[in-house]
Amino acid sequence: MSLLTHRRKAAAAAVALATLAITCGQASAADAGKVLWTPSTSKGASSFAAVQCAAGNFGVVKDSVKGSVWRAFQAAGEERCETLSPDLKEGDTFYLGWSSKVDVKDTNSRYVFQLKCSPSTDTANHPIEIDIVNGRVRLQEWDTAHVSHSLWTAQTANNTWHSYALKIRLGRTDGTIDFWFDGVKQTFTTGSGTFKGTTWDGDRNYLKWGSYHESTGDATNTFTSPVMATTLEAATAGS
Repeated sequence: MSLLTHRRKAAAAAVALATLAITCGQASAADAGKVLWTPSTSKGASSFAAVQCAAGNFGVVKDSVKGSVWRAFQAAGEERCETLSPDLKEGDTFYLGWSSKVDVKDTNSRYVFQLKCSPSTDTANHPIEIDIVNGRVRLQEWDTAHVSHSLWTAQTANNTWHSYALKIRLGRTDGTIDFWFDGVKQTFTTGSGTFKGTTWDGDRNYLKWGSYHESTGDATNTFTSPVMATTLEAATAGS
């Protein structure tokens, strides 16, 4: 083989490798997805559309494991300490990811996540919710008749960090839910990894994080900034 031919082959190989690297880089960027919404702890509570909480009971704190996080404190006797954001659009599909640790001082259940709809009456009210009670965490779906369907449950303990991720398609009767807990895809009580049912109802739907339900003792939900994104990877990158 002549020196010229060898150089030409080497140059062609280099071009091919460079093209492959660019193509892989573009594919990786596409696979990473797009963040659609996330609140900023540096901006504070104004990152949310609203905060439904007693004055001074919601804000940013430093956690030894997660760094800057949100803290929702529901004092005994109060009904809720929750954030609200963003509004949703029927038919959309998106991923959500966040981590949370909860400290509940009574035996009453607490909703720590809600996909909420308005009006609350004559609708599903909260088509998707995650609640915690007596050492159990549970994911439920509520249909248009406001009947609950328990889809999944697991053990938990106060002040224990867990990661959550959901893939949600919004539909009144044909919506879908997929769920990951501590990074593992979960199988529902139906035997399937995807649930089809109500994930939207009423005139307006939005997301809520915090602590909600009648209380006789204090409850605290500490959570990382939730991320709504077009892929699971983008939604869970920071949780």
